Amino acid sequence: MAVLTSMTEAIIRHLTVNDGENALRLYTELTFGPPANDLSAFARVINHPGTSVLGAFAQDTLVAMVTLHLLPNVTMDARPYALIENVVTTASHRRQGIGRRLLDAAAERAWAANCYKIMLLTGAKRGVEDFYCAAGFSSEDKTAMVLRRP
Repeated sequence: MAVLTSMTEAIIRHLTVNDGENALRLYTELTFGPPANDLSAFARVINHPGTSVLGAFAQDTLVAMVTLHLLPNVTMDARPYALIENVVTTASHRRQGIGRRLLDAAAERAWAANCYKIMLLTGAKRGVEDFYCAAGFSSEDKTAMVLRRP
């Protein structure tokens, strides 16, 4: 796979169920757990109201993606909020601005939906906090906590 020479060479679009096999490949690269192999689970995500998965394509190959959830809310004048999950760029295309462009595209969609905030969690062991801070995210006013099923 050729490495991009500039971030403008990637095309960003909404993923569809037809992108499932390629998305599963990226999910597997993202996780430390078992490989992602359930196409029906990907279809449920794609078809979930308020959820979209944006993908970046280089030379017709899916090289990065991000999931955006727009969630209804009661506070803050009943404005929705957004949650970004599963941000991944394949190793061969990192540090080229593609992930940043995806985050910007997700933020544009959240702001267009009148979201009052965008939340994002990242694994403490991933070492990508600087990437998210450079994209405008901050951990100064919120503390993320996770409860996992035993």
